Amino acid sequence: MSDFTPSRRRLMLGAGTLGLGAVGLALSGCGGDHDADVTANEDLMREHGVIRRALFIYTEAAHRARQQPATIPIAALLDTAKLFREFAEDYHEHALEEAHIFPVVRKLKTPVAALPDVLQAQHQRGREITDYLLKITAGSAVPFGESLRFANALDSLVAMYGPHAAREDTVLFPAWKAALGPRHYADMGEQFEDIEHQTFGHDGFNDAVARIAKAEEAFGLSDLAKVTAPAAPQLS
Repeated sequence: MSDFTPSRRRLMLGAGTLGLGAVGLALSGCGGDHDADVTANEDLMREHGVIRRALFIYTEAAHRARQQPATIPIAALLDTAKLFREFAEDYHEHALEEAHIFPVVRKLKTPVAALPDVLQAQHQRGREITDYLLKITAGSAVPFGESLRFANALDSLVAMYGPHAAREDTVLFPAWKAALGPRHYADMGEQFEDIEHQTFGHDGFNDAVARIAKAEEAFGLSDLAKVTAPAAPQLS
């Protein structure tokens, strides 16, 4: 590829400023080339961003389940749970972390070597909760009498995944990068992208962002300004 040809990944990262139409036109001329500027850890952390947005939806769904279960947009919640299963659990956790990161970190001669076992146990617990959520959201509404347990399950998933993702971002991923060394780490960025395309047949991250944005809109969560904190209390 010519040095003057924009890569597919760099164009995708610029979608917010170029606009989807411009990106689509540009992509038609660059094929499936990779961008070495997007590192493996950057990909992993962007994927955590999608997961955190799903948790934001789960928090809102739990609140509604306790107050007014009938106001939950079940179809949007079902798609969020499906996205969590496909993108977070099957791809991000199983195909990337468990297959390529955990085995490397487990071999380290430092305390971080114990971290993958805890993280993998939490992955499994998350999958069990997702199984439950998929069953509940397969219907037209949260079943009568199930609202409190449903809300508690959502809250427990949110409470687990916040610290889980933060520990991976700040401890696991840096340890893995250091263990690989620069050359092998750079190779993993390319390998992760190949896995993404083999899994989804296209750019899975951008598809996940579009799906989670649609679910946020259904829940009335698409306006980020609405979650701006109020002014701090004034001390007398």
